[in-house]
Amino acid sequence: MIYTSQLCYSILGDKLKFSFFMMPLHLPIENPSLSFKRDLDWISYAEDLGFDEFWVGEHHSAGWETIPSPEMFLAAASQRTSRIKLGTSMISLPFHHPFHVAERIAFLDHLTEGRTIFGIGRCSLPTDIKLFQIPYQDLQPMMEESLEIITKLLENDEPVSYEGKYWDINDMYLQLKSYQPKIPIAIACSGSKSSLEFAGRKGLVPLSLAHPPGPYSVPISNQWKVMSEAAKKSGKKIDRKNWELVTYVYLSDSKEQAWADIESGAYRDIHEYFFNISETAREGYKSFPDQEEQDITVASVANQRSWIIGTPDDAIEAIEKLDQEAGGIGGMMITTHEWASDKKSKYSAELFARYVMPHFRGHTKDLKNAWDRTKQDFKDGKLSNASGKGNNPFEDDHKTNLHVKN
Repeated sequence: MIYTSQLCYSILGDKLKFSFFMMPLHLPIENPSLSFKRDLDWISYAEDLGFDEFWVGEHHSAGWETIPSPEMFLAAASQRTSRIKLGTSMISLPFHHPFHVAERIAFLDHLTEGRTIFGIGRCSLPTDIKLFQIPYQDLQPMMEESLEIITKLLENDEPVSYEGKYWDINDMYLQLKSYQPKIPIAIACSGSKSSLEFAGRKGLVPLSLAHPPGPYSVPISNQWKVMSEAAKKSGKKIDRKNWELVTYVYLSDSKEQAWADIESGAYRDIHEYFFNISETAREGYKSFPDQEEQDITVASVANQRSWIIGTPDDAIEAIEKLDQEAGGIGGMMITTHEWASDKKSKYSAELFARYVMPHFRGHTKDLKNAWDRTKQDFKDGKLSNASGKGNNPFEDDHKTNLHVKN
């Protein structure tokens, strides 16, 4: 199958980055050791396909999202890979002492030889919040205070003292700083104005949902303005080239085949998992406030959340549309899932790498141009002449493109 969409970089004029985000999401009835092996294999596979980054989440409860320490998991992944960047997405800062987080992330940066991206968050999984018994209103200020302490520890050579509302440290320091001069720090933005302003105010790498749910979410067409204005007010710098949009993607040889592959598994995840972890999550899947639960289909959710289900051409068209809507992005992050078999999921990733990624990176531009010239030369009869089947236009010319002048 040949995919024929024309070349188009991001409207920023730059080549997009592509990455995966793994929660992960596994059925509670599955052997966890085997699922972890499969997850690690996915990171190696993503590197082989040419993806730029792989992000892994932190969760502690509910039985489906089963990686409690992304640092440990990515340390294992670092020994199987050599190029792909490895991100924590996200370390839930309220659950940890800031010193331990700073020390572990600096250590991970050495194990990855500078491939670490430090993703932070306050936690959005209700069962984890219940498990740690932290009042919801404390999560954001705890995250902010922790980040301030961690940043001081990572950036200061002298011992750090800090007296806060949630943590106090006295003359603490990291005996081993990070491999990179400065580890990039990223944050997932829910789409609320406050989350976007926090990302800008702190100069963080923003990761945004392609279609943020909820009536109070800032549309992606206005998100960069919110972030950049907040950054300017605080004297921070953020780069639009680092801004990534997050969504689900599944590709096959036809749109009909893609939907046939994933509809059952996607319906299971929506109705069996997300509908049961919180009422807010359930409301977030509605296309309109009064939509009945039985009317929430995979198709309606895919449309509402800008999921990309179809062929490589469909993916190219959808990403170009999101890029235009956002006013220019730096990359796309694909959420992993197990809606289809591992074999089919890997084929989806292969199609994305073979046809979608080179479209946005310019790797096929010259090949397409060469093929267009060839077809035009054939149409003009130049190839027949060049093969000796017609009048040779070069026979009276003693110089050729390969002639070496004495």
